[in-house]
Amino acid sequence: PEIRKKFSFSVSFALLPLPSPIMRPLYLSCCSSSSRYLSPITFFSSSSSSSLLPKPILPTFRTNPGFKFTQSRSRLSIRNCSSISAKPSSELRKKKGSLDSSKPEDKKLRALRQLFSKPGIGIDAYVIPSQDAHQSEFIAECYMRRGFISGFTGSAGTAVVTKDKAALWTDGRYFLQGEKQLNSSWILMRSGNLGVPTASEWLNDVLAPGAKVGIDPFLFSFDAAEELKEDIARKDHELVYLYDVNLVDEIWKESRPGPPNSPIRVHELKYAGVDVVSKLSFLRSQLVDAGCSAIVVSMLDEIAWLLNLRGGDVPNSPVMYAYLVVTMDDTKLFVDSSKVTPEVSHHLKNAGVELRPYGSILSEIESLALKGTELWLDPSSINAAIANTYKAAGDKHLESLGSEDNSKSKNPKVSNGSSGQSWGPCGVYRASPISLAKAVKNPCELEGMRNAHLRDAAALAQFWTWLEDEIHKGAKLTEVDVSDKLLEFRQQQDGFIDTSFDTISGSGANGAIIHYRPEPGNCSIVDSKKLFLLDSGAQYVDGTTDITRTVHFGEPTAHEKECFTRVLQGHIALDEAVFPATTVGFVLDAFARSFLWKIGLDYRHGTGHGVGAALNVHEGPQSISFRYGNTTPLQKGMIVSNEPGYYEDHAFGIRIEVQLQYSLDWIYKPAHPNRLKFISGGFISQNLLHVKEANTKYRFGGIGYLAFEKLTFVPIQKKMVEVSLLSDAEIDWLNDYHSQVWEKVSPLVEGSASQWLWDNTRPLVRQ
Repeated sequence: PEIRKKFSFSVSFALLPLPSPIMRPLYLSCCSSSSRYLSPITFFSSSSSSSLLPKPILPTFRTNPGFKFTQSRSRLSIRNCSSISAKPSSELRKKKGSLDSSKPEDKKLRALRQLFSKPGIGIDAYVIPSQDAHQSEFIAECYMRRGFISGFTGSAGTAVVTKDKAALWTDGRYFLQGEKQLNSSWILMRSGNLGVPTASEWLNDVLAPGAKVGIDPFLFSFDAAEELKEDIARKDHELVYLYDVNLVDEIWKESRPGPPNSPIRVHELKYAGVDVVSKLSFLRSQLVDAGCSAIVVSMLDEIAWLLNLRGGDVPNSPVMYAYLVVTMDDTKLFVDSSKVTPEVSHHLKNAGVELRPYGSILSEIESLALKGTELWLDPSSINAAIANTYKAAGDKHLESLGSEDNSKSKNPKVSNGSSGQSWGPCGVYRASPISLAKAVKNPCELEGMRNAHLRDAAALAQFWTWLEDEIHKGAKLTEVDVSDKLLEFRQQQDGFIDTSFDTISGSGANGAIIHYRPEPGNCSIVDSKKLFLLDSGAQYVDGTTDITRTVHFGEPTAHEKECFTRVLQGHIALDEAVFPATTVGFVLDAFARSFLWKIGLDYRHGTGHGVGAALNVHEGPQSISFRYGNTTPLQKGMIVSNEPGYYEDHAFGIRIEVQLQYSLDWIYKPAHPNRLKFISGGFISQNLLHVKEANTKYRFGGIGYLAFEKLTFVPIQKKMVEVSLLSDAEIDWLNDYHSQVWEKVSPLVEGSASQWLWDNTRPLVRQ
């Protein structure tokens, strides 16, 4: 349920395209973040473009994927959008002969536009992001408004509808999916491609000066809304906050799914590692250091981690819809009480946490502001409705104290302190302190992640044994059949709760759709003569997994083997990296791409994302990505994925993914880069890694060094490897990895699965 209150505020802001088209972020999109990969979020320092290894800084803002927060800096802009030759998806389909050009106008768009002129609305355009009110990457079905209005189901994307046009922006992971799902009424904007305007640039070009652009302020972070307001103001457009109504909901009506109501559960201390009282004590110490007396937490995974709770409101993510307000004296959880079991109620009471209705958060914010409370707000995650409620009530408080200047000012007077924080009338706007604390895993969380990955590896060994046997017997299996069978094997493992994202099961050309999701009746048969890409993960009571393998059931071509091997070489290079403790993710990203670059290939997504411990499969602030604006260093105890890939459109996809544990400061969740032009298809290798201390001979400058520990143990198909391309050291890495896979996983499987594991972990020998 949304919380709505009448206010009249207008907002605007500036977007900054990066110097190179391949490095441009996705400005208007949704998060961090289905994204199966890194969301397009960036941080900038004034020196970020002038140094290969900038001094790590604490980002003041964590921008949502739709917009980028900018300070004063040079601006590269497209001045005449009418000259841009971005092709609508309809034109691309006409070339394939798959679209009837006489298709009637989209009924949903027509109904939406009819609302523009209604009393109390009065807008010329409407922006529909992917997020819910908590800036979540995965969201409940009832909040999938952008998907409903456009038909595009990718996790990242922003729809913009004017009175006569409709456009959707998404990043390189979803170009092919967008072509398939958008009808002829929509223009597909391939964010990051040369000549493609940002959504704000496009609005400034297609709207007459002085137009009004509407948004639902609950669905935009504070800094995203401020950026949009400022950017469209360049053409005298006004950003209109529609507090009382969401226009998509007005169209959706009775067919809209109901709000989620799954019961909350306690995340046991043996998995959490730290009790709630201790975590709250840590948070209050952070408030004291920042000069605040309270904090509002809206990110769902931060609330779940802080309170040692897990929920089931969001598919694939064990979180519940809630807000949290922590003051120096009390803690209030704003949540639907019907989700609170007696066990959870007792757990919260023991930690001193009071329950409040989910819908009363705005009145609480207003009450705090009227008392002059110095409130900590993370502008990248707090929605604009909360931020503006606080500002309005704060202005009233200042007026009551005789602060005439502030009461007359339209906007709060803000100054930037040396710590990088910004002060409003009675608040501090800076990144949440919970994000980094959550990202650095404690020993209990790491142990749970290791155990969960071993059980998951056992399930995958059983699955691959079954699948190879079925394919060799000539069985006709769809991509959905395969995905469902994998789920069956995982469900047999102790502690299994859910998948950690929708399984990507792609045969042949479908593997080139980076976030492909097969659907019953609309998917392919798994072809033994084509590459098969499987990207999947699970939520266990003690950990979260994410793994990708690409295989061939027949004989791969020389080209497929070369591409796969170069992806593998990049995977190995990142896995073996040793780096100073101040290193940021974009420095490591090139390790994974360099072998593809040597032959003129690349991929359109980041190389690694953070992973939660029995929480969201994507978490910040850490990442490994080409996006150099993210200046957060990695820290010991963080977990990150290692997933380079290669994709040839309409042919295949390759990816190899593992999870890694490591030791570094923190990074944020960036976007997906552009890659070079591909022919068709893709490969991926993905493991998860843990950051650990490296035992180096020297410590130059007194700085410690870090390395990775593998968490994922599933064989990499050896027949996909072109051995002649590998060095002796790379062959040794692969053989050592397979030796560890056998040693760790074989005690957990038996029978045919044990034989399969043995066969697939034998040493690779150069002929």
